[in-house]
Order: sequence, then structure tokens, then C-alpha cells
Amino acid sequence: MKRTKSLAVVVGFAMVTLAACGGDGGDGGDSGSTSKDTFKEAGSGFEQVADAQGPAPEVEGAATGGTITVLIPSDPGPEDLDPTNGWSVLGNSIQQALTNRSLTQYRRNPESGEMELVPDLATDLGTPNKDFTEWEFTIKDDAKWETGDPVTAEEVKNGILRSFDTDTFTSGPGQAYTVGWVDCPEDYAGPDKSGDCDAVKADGQKLTIRTSKPFPDYNFWSTFMAIGPIPMENSTFPAYGRKPLSTGPYKIKEFRVNESLTLVKNDQWDPASDPARHQYADEWVFKFDQDQEKTDQILLSANADSATTVANSLGATNANELKAALGSNYIQQTGQCISTRTPDVNKIPDLKVRQAIGWAFDFDNVQLASGNIPGVTRIPAQGLMPPGMSGYKKFFPAGEQFKFDPDKAKALLEEAGEPGFKLTFVYDDSDAELKAGAEAEKAGYEQAGFTVEMIPYQEDFYALFDDADNPINKKLNLRMANWCSDWPAGSTMLPPLVGTDQAYNTSYFSNPEVDARMDEIATLPVEDQPAAWGDLDEEIGTKYLPNIVTAYRNDLFGAGANIGGFTGDGAMSAINYKDLFVKQ
Repeated sequence: MKRTKSLAVVVGFAMVTLAACGGDGGDGGDSGSTSKDTFKEAGSGFEQVADAQGPAPEVEGAATGGTITVLIPSDPGPEDLDPTNGWSVLGNSIQQALTNRSLTQYRRNPESGEMELVPDLATDLGTPNKDFTEWEFTIKDDAKWETGDPVTAEEVKNGILRSFDTDTFTSGPGQAYTVGWVDCPEDYAGPDKSGDCDAVKADGQKLTIRTSKPFPDYNFWSTFMAIGPIPMENSTFPAYGRKPLSTGPYKIKEFRVNESLTLVKNDQWDPASDPARHQYADEWVFKFDQDQEKTDQILLSANADSATTVANSLGATNANELKAALGSNYIQQTGQCISTRTPDVNKIPDLKVRQAIGWAFDFDNVQLASGNIPGVTRIPAQGLMPPGMSGYKKFFPAGEQFKFDPDKAKALLEEAGEPGFKLTFVYDDSDAELKAGAEAEKAGYEQAGFTVEMIPYQEDFYALFDDADNPINKKLNLRMANWCSDWPAGSTMLPPLVGTDQAYNTSYFSNPEVDARMDEIATLPVEDQPAAWGDLDEEIGTKYLPNIVTAYRNDLFGAGANIGGFTGDGAMSAINYKDLFVKQ
């Protein structure tokens, strides 16, 4: 899952792809942080509670009423709200918590504090056949749309098949987990273009999905709204994406692209049918693309407005003050998330040059200029699979941890016969910190013997990278990707980032042997798959290096004094919006 949109797609080349030195076995220095916190490693999985029923467990001290305002710094928000396109941390964490129900969902266990997988629209977590090539779900009879109409298995089928249409839903996860998995014809492009496909069947409220290869994690994939219900009529893109119908506790009142999203209570939602969500607040107002310093100061002001305000990002320069002021409403959230630099393997075919980029990335200075906390919100990284993930294997693509070493980078460029090699990348110049981070990155590359061209760009980075005909993209030979696991498995890290023609494979890496091995791993016994993904991660990193993984990530969230139930969502690497309330 892309870490919002570049974290936001448009948020910039610098801020959202930072690396940090320190906090990883002494591979870096203090970097000037005064925080006593350290990086927190994510867990390796989630408990499954197949018999969970609604209503969701009450949150201690919860009250109803009030408006919750969520400030989202430096992120313009989703371009549309169509569930089939939903594949970002920001969009999915909001919609899946508040407006869009799926077959399954996560909830917070109040005793352990951990997220757990529970049924949502389905009566249980699904029943697979022996080799995990067929899954059966039964849709609840008491789940409704905001119109009062019941949600049907036929509408869930429609949603699943709709995710095949990757030409229309270019940023959706169907390209990774529906295409090539659900057993439809190779040229199948969704119900609007190709009609029906018998790999997905609806019989009354019973839903059956047949896959072309084992998919043991289909119950986790089923948390995604991208394969949730879509109405059979009046659901044409892009119009439907401006105001999709709700099945959750809230519905859309107003959506202003790149500005705001306002949600109000959905009176057709029945808490008895939902084991994961609550409907405590009367209204939610999400404000996108906010200034980070202003957001921090609002929370520090301790006035009436700030008391019911939530921030999905806290600035590093104010972190210690915010921690003291907010108390338990200051969260350092773990997540299985990475930041990467992706050299275009067609334009930079020499492995030595790609390794030189790794040694030339100035972790400390880029990190500090961009406003992160070394050893806390970022630590140095190695492979695509982050620590805590089942099958994680610690290895070093160049034999030792990448850290800023201009001399080593220069030597590699000389060995490759490429002294002064030119790197060209885009950056967002709309924010002072983003620009400063990009300048620090450029300075590191130049000190290491590269020539650098930076191109200012304030639009959707991933859309740019996906457009082979864009004249700016044609100039680039260094891109980026920020990624969080879709669920804690290597299958959600490697295929989307290195699989041939995948939308977030921004290095354009394509290797038939690697593609074949990824397909083969899916057929291994379930217990053997984690280690196989870890071994492949090492092989790709050491032999090809299409992704220079610069950092593993934590994020800081905060809320005012009158916000209750404020916790993190380890499954989404985000705020747990499901449990929030306004203290009365």
C-alpha cells in the first residue's frame, strides 16, 4: 500500500522518503535529536477472531456527539473516493474505518491494544478449500447501504470483478491481488468491458471466489474496500468516486478534492451488524494539505478548537514539546513501512552505479533537513521486507549497511567508468522543508561525484512515474516509492514493488526469473512461504538492487485534550479512527 500519495503522491521527493541514521545497532550517530524515544518495531501478524459479532466492544469512557477535525499536513488527500481505486494509507485508513465496509476488517482489542482480524460484511473470515484456491463467504442480511437497501453478494461480486479494470482504476490494488490471482481469462477487464466471469459466483448471500493459484491470505486481502460492494447501477467512474455510497457508520456530506472531506452519521448503519466500528462523533472534518508548523501550534495552543483536533503528522522540531503537552494523546505509531529510491534500471543498468547511489545518499542531512527524527521516526534500512515481518531477513545489499560515504561512491563510479554520472529526479518545491530535504540530497550526490538535475514538480508523483509518455518522466533516471505492507507478508512487499509492469515498480525492473519465483512461492506450503520471501528479498537486493531502501518508518500522531479513544492502527500504520470520540 502506497504511503499515502507520495507518503502523499504529491508530497514530495524529499520529505516522505527520508532515511535516518542512528537507532540501528550503532550504524549512525545521534543526529541532534533530543528525544529519548527510539524506533519501534512492528509486530509480525494479527490474531484472527472468526466468530466476532457486532456491536464492537465499547471504548472506555466513550461519549456521543461533537465534531472531530483532522488536520493532514503536506498531503493533498485522495483524488477520488472510489473504493476500487483505494490503495493508500491515508485514504484507506479513513474510508475503511468510517464509510466503506468490506468482507473482513480490523479492530483494536481493548485488552491487548493490538489490532485483530474480524468479520465485517461477511458472517465469518471465509472458508477456503484445502489448497486455498477457493474461498466462500456469506454476506450478512443486516448490512445496508446509506439508502436503506441491503448489501448483496452480487454487489460484492461486482466490486471484485470491477477491480480487474486496471485501465480505469489505475491506482487500485486489483492490479496486484485480483489480476493474475482470481481465475478469470487473461484479457478480462471487468464487468463493464468484459461482462461476467464465473470465477466469482453469487448465490443468494453466498459468495465464492476461485483463484488460479493458492491465496491463503485472501481473508486479509478481504479487508480492502477495493473488493467490497459496488452498486449495480449509478456507479460509473469517475462520477461515483466523487460521492460513493456508504455502508459504514458515516456517509459523505461534502468532498472537495485536495481540500477537505466532511462526513456525517449514516442512519442506516446498524452497530449490531458491525464488530469493528463505532459512531460516537456527530461529524468528521478532514482538512488536507495543511501546514505542519501551523498544525503543531494549533495542538500546542490548548484552546477550545484544538481540544477536538487530531493531527495525522507531528513535526520533528516540536516533537518533545508536543509529547509533553499532549500526554497520552501523543502516539509514535509502528508500521511495516519503507521509503525507497528507485534507479531506473534501463537507464542505470550498471549495478555499481546503483550501489554508488546508496553510498551517496546522505541519510543524516536529508533526514534532518526534511523534519524527521533520527532513530525514532526513521532508521537505516536494508531490504524491502521490514523488521518484524514474518520471514524478514537482515542482509546488506552492498555487503554492509549503506551510509553516507562519498569516497566509496566515487570509487564505484570510477570502476563503472561513469565518473560524474548524471542523476535526474523530481522534487516538490511547494514546502520549505521538502525543498531543503531535496537540496540536502542533491548536495550528497554531488559530493559523491554525481552530477544532479532536480526538476520541481507539484503534481501526482506516482501518476507521473506511471506515464511513460510524459516528457518529464522521460528525463528521470531516479524515482521513489514509499510503501507499507497490505498485510504482514512478503507477498505484499515484493510483487507490487519489483513485479513486471506493476504500477509502483518505479524502477521499471523486469526479470522473468524473479517473476516466476514470486509465482512459485505462492504455491509453497504456507509455513514455507515467509522464509522464501526473505530469501528472494536478499537475492533481489544483492544481485539487482532495483530499490535502494533508505529507511524503515515510524510516524507521530497527536490529538487535543477532548479527544478520547486515541490509539494507533498497526494494521494500517495510521490513526485508529474507528474508536475516536469527543469527551463531553
